[in-house]
Amino acid sequence: MPKISYVIFNAILLSLTWIAPSVALPLSPGDRVKVIIPEGEEFSGIFEVNLEGDLEIPYLSPLPVAGLEPKQVEENLTTALIDGAFFQRSFLQVNVRVVQWASVEVFVSGETFLPGRVFINELSPGDRTQQPVPVAGQYPPNRYLTVAIRDAGGVKPTADIKQVQLIRERETRVIDLSGVITGEPFADIPLIAGDRIIVPDAGKMHNELVRPSPITPTGIKVFLSNLTVPATGNAPSAVGNDGSSFPYGARFSHAVAAANCAGGTRGTNAERKAVLVTTEQLTGKTTYIERSVNKLLTGVNDDTNNPFLKANDVVACYDSKVVGVRDVLQTILNPLSTLRSIFR
Repeated sequence: MPKISYVIFNAILLSLTWIAPSVALPLSPGDRVKVIIPEGEEFSGIFEVNLEGDLEIPYLSPLPVAGLEPKQVEENLTTALIDGAFFQRSFLQVNVRVVQWASVEVFVSGETFLPGRVFINELSPGDRTQQPVPVAGQYPPNRYLTVAIRDAGGVKPTADIKQVQLIRERETRVIDLSGVITGEPFADIPLIAGDRIIVPDAGKMHNELVRPSPITPTGIKVFLSNLTVPATGNAPSAVGNDGSSFPYGARFSHAVAAANCAGGTRGTNAERKAVLVTTEQLTGKTTYIERSVNKLLTGVNDDTNNPFLKANDVVACYDSKVVGVRDVLQTILNPLSTLRSIFR
């Protein structure tokens, strides 16, 4: 059968696969399959899908397989062998199974924290060079839609996860991923090389998305600074040099408590201030808010007064005015200590 016929046949198969949910993962360039044909050892062996998406089997024209499931490859290979007069249909048995899934390149845009090109199911150098072990039923959990979104930083709280678009071969499919959050069943689509994913903007904040999940960040790193009295540095305040990790969904008040800004003597510490500095990763724009520590801990727990923390936020604590006035009075009323500090 001429190669053009295979292309047309594959296009029909791809369209049918696109309409119905996939049962098996489709093949991509770099995937390795084992072909077994009884009484056909010259056609059997382990083959890798080339960059054009073809299998190069001896004595046959390149067989297009990218985007097809192994069962469909078996059917196409059977047809090619019969049309080439290598076998009679009644005596031919073809088995194709995947022995190694390759890493694939996909593109994620829209409401994710790190949009761009993403490699999923990445293999270690050892895995790439090692001869694959022919194990039937290999399952690559990292070749799915949710993994690509997670590797793109996860969805933002403004994402519309009910209208996620998957574009393949100029065909667009809309996928509802709300089941990731609600626990309802959903279609997690297997991906192939070149797939494009668009996460649309819902136009509003969805607080239910601000928690760890398969499509959101699991945790964030926040930098804390607490030089309030009696501490003379961050170490006495139990604040590490490299910041602190928080689960995704933590709020400003959690960072204030973690930095030991809260508690202590109410008369001097109740009016401490805390500042939250946020820098947008994509634009570099910096914003900050200042809140009373006491009001932050006891006030209304909403997104304006006590916002969610973002990755690489900075939280700093400042002493209350009472402490500042006390320090000034101590300096005035104790001139001896002032003279000592001058002549040191």
